[in-house]
Amino acid sequence: MFQPDHRILRAWLTSATSGVIELDADWHRPLLPILQAGDKAFTLATLEPASPELYADEAAYFVDAEGRLVFVVDPLEHSWIDFERTPVYVAGDFNGWQEAVGRPEWRLERGELLGREMWLLRTDAAHLLAEKSPHFKFVTGDLLWLGFSPDATNVVPDGKNHYNRALHRHRTGRNLFQFTTSEPLEPSRSYTVIHLRDGQQAPKVRLRLGKYFHNLASTLPLGALARREETIFRLFAPRAKHVRVFITDQLDAPPDAAFGYELDKRLEDGEWRGVWEARLDRHLHGWFYWYTVSGPQNVFGHFSPNQKILDPYALAAVGREGPGIILDSSWVGKGDRGFRTPPWQDLVIAEAHVRDLIAHAPAPLTADERLGFAGLRKWVERPDCYLKKLGVNCVELQPVQEFDNRTREEYHWGYMTVNWFAPASAYSADPARASGVRELQELVAAFHRQGMAVVLDMVYNHAGEPAHLLLVDKLYYFELGDDGALANWSGCGNDLRARSAMAKRLIIDSCLHLIEAYGVDGFRFDLAELLGVDVLRDVEAALKRAKPDVILIAEPWSFRGHIAGALRPTGWASWNDGYRNFLREYVHGAGAADKLEYFLKGSPWHFAFWPAQTVNYTESHDDRTWLDTITENGGNNGFRPTLADVQRTHLMAAILFASVGIPMIAAGQDFLRSKHGVNNTYLRGDLNALDYRRLRKFPATHAYFAGWIAFRRSAAGRLLRLWSRPGEGFFKAFPGKEQAALALLYNADGSEGPQRLLLAVNPLPDDVTIPLDAEVAGWNWQPVADHEQFYDAQRPAPAGTVEAELFVPALGCGLWLAER
Repeated sequence: MFQPDHRILRAWLTSATSGVIELDADWHRPLLPILQAGDKAFTLATLEPASPELYADEAAYFVDAEGRLVFVVDPLEHSWIDFERTPVYVAGDFNGWQEAVGRPEWRLERGELLGREMWLLRTDAAHLLAEKSPHFKFVTGDLLWLGFSPDATNVVPDGKNHYNRALHRHRTGRNLFQFTTSEPLEPSRSYTVIHLRDGQQAPKVRLRLGKYFHNLASTLPLGALARREETIFRLFAPRAKHVRVFITDQLDAPPDAAFGYELDKRLEDGEWRGVWEARLDRHLHGWFYWYTVSGPQNVFGHFSPNQKILDPYALAAVGREGPGIILDSSWVGKGDRGFRTPPWQDLVIAEAHVRDLIAHAPAPLTADERLGFAGLRKWVERPDCYLKKLGVNCVELQPVQEFDNRTREEYHWGYMTVNWFAPASAYSADPARASGVRELQELVAAFHRQGMAVVLDMVYNHAGEPAHLLLVDKLYYFELGDDGALANWSGCGNDLRARSAMAKRLIIDSCLHLIEAYGVDGFRFDLAELLGVDVLRDVEAALKRAKPDVILIAEPWSFRGHIAGALRPTGWASWNDGYRNFLREYVHGAGAADKLEYFLKGSPWHFAFWPAQTVNYTESHDDRTWLDTITENGGNNGFRPTLADVQRTHLMAAILFASVGIPMIAAGQDFLRSKHGVNNTYLRGDLNALDYRRLRKFPATHAYFAGWIAFRRSAAGRLLRLWSRPGEGFFKAFPGKEQAALALLYNADGSEGPQRLLLAVNPLPDDVTIPLDAEVAGWNWQPVADHEQFYDAQRPAPAGTVEAELFVPALGCGLWLAER
């Protein structure tokens, strides 16, 4: 039996003069809290029970005055759902979880709560508020589970790697109290709340700053702004007590030789919105600088007034610790503007790492050039550049912003970003002179001249090491528990609070800078689930105002959840992990034909509302390579692939490039790249570097990938490059007599003109025949490719044609073209 001690669980401010206190159980007697700041204690101006409805903001339920349990969904937290058309249900261990779907007694209806539109379900509380706290979630009629707000306080694990909400019988909304203070509380001070009960003092609870604090924002330009006769320094640090900037023109000068200046609070429209500013009457282009920040010392602060901080808006940096480099925006200039970003449905992407591409590239590069941007630019410009010969029209570069390498020579993937504006010093020939700015601009322009768009992998879900933003304001910029502990759904030590207004602005501003200064074509957001759908929608809107054809791709998951379904109404495409996992099994004969049909059609509706919203892939930088994953060899080591490994890879390539959506391969996948079975190689440049000798060892596989890419991008491949969803008659599937084999007819209804395509695949170890309609079999089919090659004058198709019983060899496939 739960025995409440009525201790304070949490306390937070809703404005500078008001807040909420939450007890661990309902309380019906006078509450006597005291607010304390340092040695000073004072009573609150007013204190009264809060409306029970307020509890729903964090727990998604409360008990109303009539004793009914009310479940609550805020539509603003799930903007991707059309609540008018999509039913939403309460599902839990009390109603069979998804068995609740379709049952009207568990469906939420439109209502109003605290003056706002909400979706509510009122039900009898007696049988649900039992001693054992039942678990629940919300689910749509098409079985998409709604995620939790990071502010939810009743999220609990179920022991099966899932998280649910819990109903607590002793917390019904009557455990909340509202208070006001007689004077505004300073965000730069530490406050605690003490509950006096029966003359005894309960443990202190730290007073947190609530949503109003995280909505604090400025529109002022930030960073080091070098102008003709002055340089302005601006830093957003809303809880700082003091901010100083240090400048020097000598990188190797001792710290005490730098000039230090105090920043002052900068008022906007008569009020302070968190920005500190200093103006120096000198043009400081090329100088080095860093900040120090002091603030409240508590679990919500990570202030260290002697620690150098790299400006989050620094346009260049000498290294991961800084210093930043002051750059005049006129010197930075503009990126390439002469390239037309391909339409999304025409994209064929290769994911690649700067150093992996050039470490062993067969080009006359110096050892220094093989470390970064300048060497890659030279490789890209060569007529024998691997990516050019492969035929892709888009490269997705793993992170190229400043990350956590300690020395220039260290190898990293780059997913521990410490600044989102500055080109990586590790890839720059002369970091102290900000050479990376020009080198990255020239690299992007070189890719463009070769007909390749450039997408950058952006890591906004967490901050790398050192996490400079922690020193600017831990509470504002990071997701924290009530004890000040950093959330870690990223698995990298912290989670950025992207929903804080200026964190979101930092994301948008850095992307806009990369578009404007470097001419990049788009972005892939790492672990985008942690940013949240609403933030991603705002980012999309801001970037499309600057570049309407910007490419936006999300990795739609984290260790916390998956939001691909929630992104369907947006303009974001998503990496399709379901596609990846299915094909790994399918080439071993383990998948069903109807599932293959679904993925070939572009994962319609459940994953993607529009065709190019699914990024289809089977290998990325993470985990093992495709070959190491599917190989028959022991230890997942595909370095010496078997014949069946090669055949399965060709079968995968045929499916990948014939699937509606955006195909993506990992660089080297086309020449059977292996990492010798090693799963995590983020520090293993020796394993990740592309071994171009395998192009000579497996030329047929490379040619097969290149053939498929060329066909997909050709006029004949337009039926694979759909922008909008076709009618129901566009596809016609012919499942094999065996469960896994399939033939799929594209443009079956002729809605896209007279041309038709027929793809047949067989993942089984035995030959199969697939029955076709007699009419379809009688069309004038021309063979285009099989599982080994594309046909041309030098490689004519073998005898035989499409018949009513279509023969497909073991681990084989075929592609045919017909005009009607």
